[in-house]
Amino acid sequence: MTTIDQKYAALGKQLQEMERIVVAFSGGVDSAFLLKAALEFLGPEHVLAITADSETYPVREKEEAIALAGEIGAPHIVIHTSELAIPGYAENPTNRCYFCKNSLFDHLIPIAKERGFDHVVFGAIADDLGEHRPGLQAAHEQGVRAPLLEAGIKKSEIRHLSRQFGLRTWDKPSFACLSSRIPYGEVITAHKLSMIDQAEDFLIQLGFRQVRVRQHDQVARIEVPPTELGEVVAVAETIHAKLHEIGYQYITLDLKGYRSGSMNEVLQT
Repeated sequence: MTTIDQKYAALGKQLQEMERIVVAFSGGVDSAFLLKAALEFLGPEHVLAITADSETYPVREKEEAIALAGEIGAPHIVIHTSELAIPGYAENPTNRCYFCKNSLFDHLIPIAKERGFDHVVFGAIADDLGEHRPGLQAAHEQGVRAPLLEAGIKKSEIRHLSRQFGLRTWDKPSFACLSSRIPYGEVITAHKLSMIDQAEDFLIQLGFRQVRVRQHDQVARIEVPPTELGEVVAVAETIHAKLHEIGYQYITLDLKGYRSGSMNEVLQT
């Protein structure tokens, strides 16, 4: 059985073989760890972190990515993209993430070439295999590497190593783009994304760290960990008032609680 130290050594060997890399950096648990490892094995002069700012990316996440890159000493730039401008994306097909990742890599690869970097890498992990991850196909087609996945590193191991290395993202809640809150087949608009962002930001301000607001037309379906359902009920009136102000007609609480990719459950029936 491969140990966590052996996996990290394998990751380091891969990174060193790539020599100069651009890291697609969202500021999440996985990309933050990948960036930290790249700096460790290659040095900052051989690494560039790029964050794509778009309608599907919350402002709080962008600000955190900028701060985090500064904390760990990574060269970092923010570029502006628009998923809604990608043909086919707004229609929200089940392979929506393919369009998103394909467009992201279309932006990053030319920057990498222009600045003399050899590879573009992103933070896919071993846990992503077997899940509905159309973005992996886009990466494969464009020659973008996923070093964490290639080294067989899992989320639990990333959190363990991140804590060991002093990364404050070690216990950061999982995050996915705001479009993942909208059911497949329902058109994605900037207005809907803004409503979701405002609603989730409000819940986070109330102290709920792992939270999703799934939007079903005029309905907001709130997901928090099962152990926190009672805490939502305790402030239900406050939440209802704010989300109604944002634009939701009905505000509901999912009794099954938070689970990653709950919108994909319809694909399994």
